[in-house]
Amino acid sequence: MAEKPTPIELQKYLSGVDYPVSKADLLQTARDQGAPDDVLSALNGVDQDEFDGPTAVSSAVSGG
Repeated sequence: MAEKPTPIELQKYLSGVDYPVSKADLLQTARDQGAPDDVLSALNGVDQDEFDGPTAVSSAVSGG
């Protein structure tokens, strides 16, 4: 399995997001900003449906 994207890599494709944000909106923002498949897969694979900030996104993706 591929390595999970780093928090810095995640935020590169999520700039401009207004939190709290839904998982669907995060995925759309990442797609719109040209995120590679590994970033999209990592975001799509989290169990949460809403995030209150960048730290919550990074934590969910890293499995923490």
